[in-house]
Amino acid sequence: MEALALDIAGLAADKKAKDVTVLAMSEAVTYTDFFILATGATTRQTKAIADGILEGLRATRRPARVEGEREAEWILIDYLDVVVHVFTPGAREFYRLEALWGDVPRVPVPDVGERVPAERAARGTSA
Repeated sequence: MEALALDIAGLAADKKAKDVTVLAMSEAVTYTDFFILATGATTRQTKAIADGILEGLRATRRPARVEGEREAEWILIDYLDVVVHVFTPGAREFYRLEALWGDVPRVPVPDVGERVPAERAARGTSA
């Protein structure tokens, strides 16, 4: 599941998301393994980030649910093992999930040029 989490983080970065953070949640909660946190500058960008993630995984994964698309201040995409939170700057500051889950490990997110999409990683290829 870490490969999926990193793939989602990369998809968010591809849409110019800021402060992309991967939290390893499996030791803290039973309902998911990872949280992905990402910030878009505007509601239009948060929607584009969420759409980029959904489109990027469409061939291999469907979310259990998506919430917040209409307002686009905080969009939640639930892939069960990985839960994605796409915020505007104000919403991210208000909800402060990093502070709430400050004791969980962070997973390093590779730069866009270094990442291998999850479907290629599963096949064991890098190009």
